[in-house]
Amino acid sequence: MPKINVYLPDDLAESVRESGIPVSAICQRALEQAVQRVTTIRATILDDLSGDLSDRLSAFTARLVTVVTLAVDRAREAGAPTVSTGDLLHGVLTEGNNLALQILTAMDVAPASLTAPTTREPGGPAEGLRFSRPAAIALEQTVGEAIGFGHNYVGCEHLLVALAAEQDGAAGRLLRERGADAKSIRRAVGVALAGYAHLRANMGTPGVLTAVRAELAPLIARIERLEANAS
Repeated sequence: MPKINVYLPDDLAESVRESGIPVSAICQRALEQAVQRVTTIRATILDDLSGDLSDRLSAFTARLVTVVTLAVDRAREAGAPTVSTGDLLHGVLTEGNNLALQILTAMDVAPASLTAPTTREPGGPAEGLRFSRPAAIALEQTVGEAIGFGHNYVGCEHLLVALAAEQDGAAGRLLRERGADAKSIRRAVGVALAGYAHLRANMGTPGVLTAVRAELAPLIARIERLEANAS
């Protein structure tokens, strides 16, 4: 059976050895799930975008499916041959109540100040409406971001990181010009979710709730909904 080396930090490797957990079986299962997610999104981004997308994007949260649907609708209404990264950013902004918008606000980038680009982007020479090459890469990377975070769902915050990271997409250029690069967004997502986990762990501690900034409330409610959708 082929071998794949998995490198761990020293402290984690020591903990794994002490616990005696079945590393190979756990890694195989995790990789199977990751491969399934990536394979599914690749099949979707190469296919015609007619019909309901929810069945083809089963790992996506309901909000992210709505975002992608809004992007497809915008491209179709414009008579564009492809759905661009600008269309995907339009979907994020138009959906109006997702974690990506909370992250942008926390980074001092007001969503209302952003206008999604209408720049057309190249796609494959296929009939029917397809994602542009940058948009397809961004959507595949969206799944990769979710896997990297260890999340069991793919959400709008993952798409935001991927859009900012895609170098050839118009949406990424706009986000980076506004100071929202992939590294910064990824860090903001991690901090937001870590803060939420800390809050939940300390719900019974006197004074904790009063110490939480009021603007975290929408973010906490959003994550609660994400967990409910993913369960």
